[in-house]
Amino acid sequence: MRAASRASENQQMENAPARTDVPSARQDPRGFLGALYAAAVARALPAQTIGAHLPAPPARGRTLVLGAGKAGGAMAAAVDTLWPADKPLSGLVVTRYDHVPPAYAARPGRIEVVEARHPVPDEAGLRATARIAQLAQGLTADDLVLCLISGGGSALLSMPAPGLTLADKQAINKALLHSGAAIDEMNCVRKHLSGIKGGRLAAMCAPARVVTLLISDVPGDAPEVIASGPTVADSSTCADALAILRRYRIDIPAAALAGLESGAFETPKPGDAIFAGHEVHTIATPQQSLEAAAALARAAGIDAHILGDDLEGESREVGKVHAALARAVARRGQPFARPCVILSGGETTVTVRHPQPGRGGRAGEFLMGCALALQGQPGVHVLAADTDGIDGIESNAGAIVTPSTLARAQALGLNAAAMLDRHDAYPFFEALGDLVVPGPTFTNVNDFRALLVL
Repeated sequence: MRAASRASENQQMENAPARTDVPSARQDPRGFLGALYAAAVARALPAQTIGAHLPAPPARGRTLVLGAGKAGGAMAAAVDTLWPADKPLSGLVVTRYDHVPPAYAARPGRIEVVEARHPVPDEAGLRATARIAQLAQGLTADDLVLCLISGGGSALLSMPAPGLTLADKQAINKALLHSGAAIDEMNCVRKHLSGIKGGRLAAMCAPARVVTLLISDVPGDAPEVIASGPTVADSSTCADALAILRRYRIDIPAAALAGLESGAFETPKPGDAIFAGHEVHTIATPQQSLEAAAALARAAGIDAHILGDDLEGESREVGKVHAALARAVARRGQPFARPCVILSGGETTVTVRHPQPGRGGRAGEFLMGCALALQGQPGVHVLAADTDGIDGIESNAGAIVTPSTLARAQALGLNAAAMLDRHDAYPFFEALGDLVVPGPTFTNVNDFRALLVL
């Protein structure tokens, strides 16, 4: 299935009027759902949204661009294109491997973009972060720092707190990812064990003016949670981080425990003078992407309902709840009339319980829970995918569930319930030919879910 076009095509769709040439929902449910996903991704691309939020170049100082995130490469390319050619511009942005837009990779501009590992940091990320910290030194009040921050920056911007090593951070990151902790909980821990997140990058840039441009991938769009808020004040505390680690029974090195218990790892708080005069602008959000998908559906004659952009919870359980809603619509026409599409966003979680987990991500686990609960309900088709194009660490963004999913799986000898228990969603949908594989989209506003009820 062609669920989404490549970035160049997506950019042409961004902010465009709703189209009516989408595949028919009745005749081609897969194509219809894929078009909704493409519309959601296109709305979150930086190319046209970032321009409205760019500050004027400084009168006397220089402009330094720093940043991190899955959308970092596309954000850097957009800034480089839109920034006046006769105004100085330099900087460094770190993004995930294979997430630099091909055109910018082929012809690099004034902003250097480097790649590193996500979701667990690596040496490349460590080196890039050290370079970012070095670039932030020696700035003056006449200088402007433009910070480009998007989801994934927590792992990509890696600078362990004093006394910790990269190996320590890798182990803690893996434990958090397997624990089922919500994104705000994970990022609370990450920022307190970091030397650059939780507002510390802003402190490094003082006394320069800092303007932060954000693409939100978190429920609620809180700037201090997005990429662990490297340039904004942090309202959470070391005590909060300790409570989260204890709640999920995550062991940490003695140096980390001492730093948290003593308060030595505390982050800059709201009201701190280092944030005076700083600006923060969110240029793309999950809600905007859901609204773009809804507008496209309505233009094609299908009513659309947005449940919310901030749904959280265990992926498979959220899948069951969505399935129950779709069944109610299909069987009783409540709470929505058929035909319709039900949209939601947010960030679900996967608690890894199997000793030898398989291959999969949040979207796949949501879909398996949904399929098992739907039990082949006629007329219900479901797409779930991550807007960055990658579900976890696999090559797919997500997958599709149809009324025939379980029957086809059984014919192939696949036990859906057993594979879900092993967190093995990727091979399940791969065998069915139902993976959604757009490749990196160069943006990230988190989970996208669409349930079509005919």
